[in-house]
Amino acid sequence: MDILKINREAWDRQVDENDRWTIPVSPEEVAKARAGEWSVALTPIKPVPRDWFPAEMNGVKILCLASGGGQQGPLLSAAGADVTVYDNSPKQLGRDQTVAERDGLSLKTVQGDMADLSVFADGSFDLIFHPCSNCFAENILPVWKEAFRVLSPGASLLAGVCNPVRFIFDEAAQDDRGELVVRHKIPYSDQTHLTQAEREKAMQTRPLEFGHTLEDQLGGQLKAGFHLVELFEDRFDESDLISRYVDTFLATRAIKPDR
Repeated sequence: MDILKINREAWDRQVDENDRWTIPVSPEEVAKARAGEWSVALTPIKPVPRDWFPAEMNGVKILCLASGGGQQGPLLSAAGADVTVYDNSPKQLGRDQTVAERDGLSLKTVQGDMADLSVFADGSFDLIFHPCSNCFAENILPVWKEAFRVLSPGASLLAGVCNPVRFIFDEAAQDDRGELVVRHKIPYSDQTHLTQAEREKAMQTRPLEFGHTLEDQLGGQLKAGFHLVELFEDRFDESDLISRYVDTFLATRAIKPDR
């Protein structure tokens, strides 16, 4: 299966359907960001601590990695950063372009695979902002390796990741009966863990997903060369059954060493 193509088309459909992660920020939010009042999220609810970003944002070169949708990129641009939004979905990137044109922001968009940043030179960025999107990538170790390469020494990787516990439960039991029924082993893949009928049904409403181990998500950052310095946990609201019991997302701050 061509996962990149399937998920590109799925996210384009999400834009058409106004999924929550595809709704651009408002002109009022952009105006506040220009005045220094802004926040962005790597995970569903909690904002990223302001001190995870440089104190002075003007001219900071930020790569919003797999972060299209007209949300984080425009706000960081309005705060003064030199922002490049990199995403697999043309329509998600179109959201960022729309906000940039609407509000006069200087913002670049580039389409591509989060695991392949070959269009960027070594040390191109001062910070990478990578929200919870690597659950749509079949293999995340190349994501960390490429992120490390394109960051300058001393730069930060801010990443959101899914706790794999989200993927052990049967999706139909949650949606149809409101039950948490353990079914799947980790690492998880829609490709291999679902029947063909289940997979086809899932693809009608969402991208294909992968439940990566914490070893790959956190240990993978360390293996790539990063120093993990901070993290916090988050969850959806109680409309999400699993979130009634446990946090299932993590936000991490990792640093590329100076030497």
